Parts: sequence; structure tokens; C-alpha cells
Amino acid sequence: MQVLTSLPIETKEPCVIALGNFDGVHLGHRRLLEHGLGQAKRLGVGLDVLIFEPHPLKVLFPERGIQLLSTTQERLLHMEEIGVRTVYLLPFTREMANTSPEQFVEKILLPLGVVHVVVGFNYSFGAHGKGNPELIRTLGQKHGFGVSVLQAQVMDGLIISSSSIRKALLQGNIALAKSLLGRSPCLSGTVVHGEERGRQLGYPTANILPPEDLLIPKRGVYAVWASLEGKRVLGMMNIGMKPTFHDLYGTIVEVHFFNFDGNLYDREITVYIEERLRDERKFNGINELLFQLKKDKFEAEDLLRGIH
Repeated sequence: MQVLTSLPIETKEPCVIALGNFDGVHLGHRRLLEHGLGQAKRLGVGLDVLIFEPHPLKVLFPERGIQLLSTTQERLLHMEEIGVRTVYLLPFTREMANTSPEQFVEKILLPLGVVHVVVGFNYSFGAHGKGNPELIRTLGQKHGFGVSVLQAQVMDGLIISSSSIRKALLQGNIALAKSLLGRSPCLSGTVVHGEERGRQLGYPTANILPPEDLLIPKRGVYAVWASLEGKRVLGMMNIGMKPTFHDLYGTIVEVHFFNFDGNLYDREITVYIEERLRDERKFNGINELLFQLKKDKFEAEDLLRGIH
């Protein structure tokens, strides 16, 4: 799959273009991209995707803060798996934000060789989000490209959306997040040095620093796994503020991997979350904490072996 960060100088060969942010590439997104693949096959062209980086909300409303489900790299990997030919990863700037819907079509979509556009029912584009699926249909008729608008995908009465998955993760509902994503949620980041208290207790941990815009699930202990040095390694993850040792501490993400003693410092790793085991809590001393950690490890190993 090709990833381009600028528009082509010359008009590209014909293509179907899927538009959206695709945060998480959940089952709703997959349905949209699969529909795009079907249209591309029907028309004898490739499927391309156009997304903006950073997320438009970060530029338009920097004070709000955003909580993304996936890194850009994760989104690209999932799109490649689905069969996308090219991803245009274009910079989102104030100038781009002020582009009218008509200019968006004429200056961006048409030079990309669009013959068909695929969008979700709630897609908006152009300055102030004035463009909607109805307008892109009208512009498609004017400029000679087809448009598919996919309606909301529903599972057990719940709309499959990035916001629904964010809510599930913030509530610690891993089972719901899994069902809406179509796979296990994950958390990526760089392994950094911590207090090394876990090592002193016999439970060495990899302290993970996620990108600032990435969503961190509800505080607590989770059963997880990661692919390390070509092998699937099981473990347990704590998201919390170390209440046993600190009265006030920032939220940290630390993972104790079972049967692994390699050096992970400064490496980017992705941890896959399978189940939430319990809430974070403050213990009355080291012995009580060690007893609970032993119990957590047994529960996590038992659960993960059942899955893997």
C-alpha cells in the first residue's frame, strides 16, 4: 500500500475514494471500506483513502483535547489488510479548514482521479463542516462521479462508532469495545524508565508512554499480550496512579510480561487488551499488594491461555 502526504502534481489515474477519519478502523469503517472495494472492482479501478493529519478537531478546537482509538500507523496497517491501494495522508491546516466544499471537490478530489466517492451518513467536509453527503451527491452529479452513502452500522441496537468505543473503554467495558472494533483494543507507546518498584517486588514492568492524543482506558488491571521479538508474550497491565505508594501521582501505564526478560527501553510496543480484571485500589502495605499481584497474575494467565 502506498502512503502519500501531498497531492499529485498531475491528475491521477481513476479511483474510488473513501473519505473519513477512520479512527480505530472499527466494524463500521470496515463495512464502508469493503463497499469501496466492491465499487472499485465494479469500475475496474483501485480503492484510495483520504484522511487528514492531525485530526481536524485538534486544529479547530485545540482546547478540547482529543482521545484517539488508534495511532496513524495502526490505521494504515488495518487499511492495508483490508485492501486499500493508496492512502493520502494530507496535512490539516487552517487553510485547509477554510476550504469550501466546492473547492474541496475541485482542488482535491478531482485531481486524485475520483470516479466514485464512498462516505458515511454523518460525514462532513469543507469550511465549518458545511459539506454533507447530500451536497457531495450534488457535486458528484455536477462533476461526473458517483457517490455511495453508507448508513449507520448497528450491533445489538447500538450504533458502531468511534465515540461508542471510546465510551466503552473509558468505562472499562472491554467486551463491548471488542465487539464494536471486531478485534481486541490496543494501546501503543514508547517504553520509558519508571521508578523500577515493580522490579524490586519481583514483578518488573515496562512503563509505556502513549502519544498524548491516544485514549487511555479506565484505571485498573487488565489481562494483555504483546508481540515481542517475534513471539506472543502474555502479561498484565496496570493503568493507575500508584495509590499504595503515592498520595498524588499522574496516571501511568505499566505492563508486567510473563516469561520475558528482554530489554524494551525506548522501543515502541503495542499491547492488546483482552479483559479488565479489577479496579485500581490502595493496599495496606507491600505484603497485601504482593498477594493481590500473585492473584492477578494467576487470573490473567488462566484467561489469556483460554483465548490463545
